[in-house]
Amino acid sequence: MGLTDQPISVSKPTVAIAGAGGYVGRWFIHHFRHKYHIIALSRKKIKDNPYPEVTWKQVELYSISSTVEVLKGVDVAIYLVHSMNASTRLNQGSFEDTDLLLADNFSRAAHLNKVKQIIYLGGLLPKETGEKLSRHLRSRLEVEETLGSRSAKLTAIRASIIVGPGGSSFDMIKNLVKNLPVLMCPQWTESLTQPISLRDTLDIIDTCVANKNVYGQAIEIGNPEVISYRKMLEITAEEMGKKRLVFSVPVFSLGLSKLWVGLFGESPPQLVSPLVESLRHTLTVSEELKFREKNIAYLTYQESVREALDSDIELLEPSFFPQEKVKNTVRSIQRMANPEGNTATWVAQRYNIWLPTFFKFWINGEMLESGEIVFYFLWSKKNPMLQLTMIPDRSEVNRQLFYISGGWLVKRFDHGWLEFRGVLDNKYIITAIHEFVPRLPWLIYVNTQARIHLWVMNRFKKYLQNRLN
Repeated sequence: MGLTDQPISVSKPTVAIAGAGGYVGRWFIHHFRHKYHIIALSRKKIKDNPYPEVTWKQVELYSISSTVEVLKGVDVAIYLVHSMNASTRLNQGSFEDTDLLLADNFSRAAHLNKVKQIIYLGGLLPKETGEKLSRHLRSRLEVEETLGSRSAKLTAIRASIIVGPGGSSFDMIKNLVKNLPVLMCPQWTESLTQPISLRDTLDIIDTCVANKNVYGQAIEIGNPEVISYRKMLEITAEEMGKKRLVFSVPVFSLGLSKLWVGLFGESPPQLVSPLVESLRHTLTVSEELKFREKNIAYLTYQESVREALDSDIELLEPSFFPQEKVKNTVRSIQRMANPEGNTATWVAQRYNIWLPTFFKFWINGEMLESGEIVFYFLWSKKNPMLQLTMIPDRSEVNRQLFYISGGWLVKRFDHGWLEFRGVLDNKYIITAIHEFVPRLPWLIYVNTQARIHLWVMNRFKKYLQNRLN
């Protein structure tokens, strides 16, 4: 791909890659494993490492303490995490709220370890002023803002479709061409964008690593050729040697577009849905934000496709031990607007007061002298339904952490935790339950307690809103 993977003699920065097992992460490791001391982060424990010069570390990015541990001694952190798959059996939370929480964890951990720079690979933003962003693009911008909210200097690299072997977006295009002799395309395929080759993307990321010139900057990247998604399909068909009739029609709704791309593009819903929502925008590189640190002989889209299809580089893959999971675990993440900027401590205290008041005679709550918060069902105080233990050394004004330490609703007392935290300068409060193991049989739990929890949190959200009105 024209990138060096030869050893160099200068002092090597230590570079941690969150999302190292993904598309861009794997190729970055392949090409630059000799240039940097790379710490590859994975949720799973490494079994076989094909590159002994690369250090693999197991991390749970939902846990701040786990993330702090793996970022020790790191100079630069590359963040390639987008909408992680659930690590629990039940995951109650949108991809936007999940990504926001994960980015805040990473930003906090980088700050505590004095990481100098975070490089985030996000998405191009539309240039139309006043246009409402899709959920996907709005989430990418929130993650960008969150990663740059503390001491680590953020370099945000915004890209459209990255074209290379094994890339999910390009594979989607390739599969559409492979599966459909006639491509009757939704109207959004006339939208314009500037795709970029994997080779050029990796070159740009490499140029930005430990480069003070790009600290605190947002950079938009793409090859100079402005092209429609329909034209991309036509060029891909040409390079694949497929004769395809490609045209767009206005009859496709957003839902039909997602179904069409998911079915014939052979892509999972969690990838298709946010991507299709974003493609209605014109996503091109702005003149003021375009990459200027290095002159690059950009590959055209056609050259990028040819290289992706003809690549004969053997990308060595690590193998991992199966991930250990506690059976029937639950994660629930909700976001609450916080226009008055109340602290997470204040919100946590209001919740502990509000919950018994909301349920009146059904639930009673009290704080014990030991600091535990205990909730009882009806008037009995012999057997608590839920007990929470605050952890002072992992809490602060804008993050309150409680271990789920007891109660007859809980099956394991050494596993789950509840937290309240402020994000984006306390614009929002996130409340989350992690790794909770219910005592109720699973089918009963998901149809009763799980639904009640969401209903209660939505009522608490309305309670906070009404206090401000």
